[in-house]
Amino acid sequence: MDLTRLDARFDARAAKLLGPGEHLSIDGCPGLRLQATATRRTWTYRYRSPQDGRMRQVLIGIWPAMSFPSASAQWEVLRSSRTHGQDPALAKRRDRQTKRDAAIGERARQQRQAYTVRRLCDDYLQHHVDRLRKAKGAAEVRRMFNTMLNAIADVPAKEVSRAQAFDLLESYQDIPVQAAKLRAELGAAWDLALDAGRIPESASNWWRQLMRGRLRSTGKRIEGVSQGAVKRALNDEEAGRLIRWLPNFSRTVSDVLTLYLWTVARGAEIVAMESHEISQEEDGWWWTVPKMKTKSARNPNATDLRVPLVGRALEVVRRRMENHPRYLFPSPGLSGHLEQKAVQTSVHWHQPYSRTRPDQSRPRLTVTHWSPHDLRRTGRTMLASLDCPNDVAEALLGHMQEGIRGVYNRYAYDKQRRFWLNRLSIHLEQLAQRAT
Repeated sequence: MDLTRLDARFDARAAKLLGPGEHLSIDGCPGLRLQATATRRTWTYRYRSPQDGRMRQVLIGIWPAMSFPSASAQWEVLRSSRTHGQDPALAKRRDRQTKRDAAIGERARQQRQAYTVRRLCDDYLQHHVDRLRKAKGAAEVRRMFNTMLNAIADVPAKEVSRAQAFDLLESYQDIPVQAAKLRAELGAAWDLALDAGRIPESASNWWRQLMRGRLRSTGKRIEGVSQGAVKRALNDEEAGRLIRWLPNFSRTVSDVLTLYLWTVARGAEIVAMESHEISQEEDGWWWTVPKMKTKSARNPNATDLRVPLVGRALEVVRRRMENHPRYLFPSPGLSGHLEQKAVQTSVHWHQPYSRTRPDQSRPRLTVTHWSPHDLRRTGRTMLASLDCPNDVAEALLGHMQEGIRGVYNRYAYDKQRRFWLNRLSIHLEQLAQRAT
């Protein structure tokens, strides 16, 4: 084709004067157009498809970067393709899709080759932890993975060696409880990856094999001295003195600790107590802890936990309900209620060995070396000393009965719960009076 002759048919001056939305057709080049927008002018080939009869167009290039002769040459190729029964726009679209599919396939291949520990743990969080754990527990697993896996995070999961797994766990020997939790979560994460086929069956789950029984707590350290793995329960004399000392805490902390002793409930259940969970029934006041708030929430045989409110526990609950319409221990935090850790921190701050904010004076506990959870253990021990039947005491704690008994014994023990918590309340009051 004589491009010199075609060039004479293109008016560059008219092209410059095109307004947005206007176009310039080229004589002798049917379907070749210069289309204008607010920012540029583009060469296009507009035609009717020989395959389905629809009008389509193909982008050729941008003027003036692409001159008219270059555009007409490309137009000639596209027009010839159409004449031979092909649809240039569809062909271009298929070519793009083919390249896209190839790129996706390549990325997938690379991802399979580089399925790292980090990605394996992310999958475990997404498909297991976030779906089945409570938000607080899921956040803790996520924090653990983010802070403790740096040494192997970018290693392909299928290539993690026994030595690498051992070295990681051994590096956290000074925090054995946390290391044991990490080992358990990684073992579960590897199981999920193996079940899902994300790592080959030949990949070893070292976390299930290494350091079994070796990651055990040595107990808390006080003034640099390990206290050992002690399960503390206050004796009668200590409990009496502590009850007398409770007003030295803030009213909120004192109320929480009182509920620990008078209900033997878990701290997490106490701080999340809501007004609608409290009811007055024929035999007295009850606190019904919803199953989803209990530690047994994922056990299919678990039920709501029924806690009789007697003595000082009832006094605390009724007083707080008057001022707090929802959570009895409200807090501006995300959960809306006081966090259990805040109570633990307050108890430690009053211990005589606490070095937190040493410049601030405060009353120091006369009963030492205990935590809030030890009060729950104290209450359970006292129930045993009062000859409370084991099944009733365990029901009060919210513990599930084991084995076949847990399956067949569905008795709620409501009457017995109230009787024995009344006995415990009388005993605690006697201890408090004795300590005067």
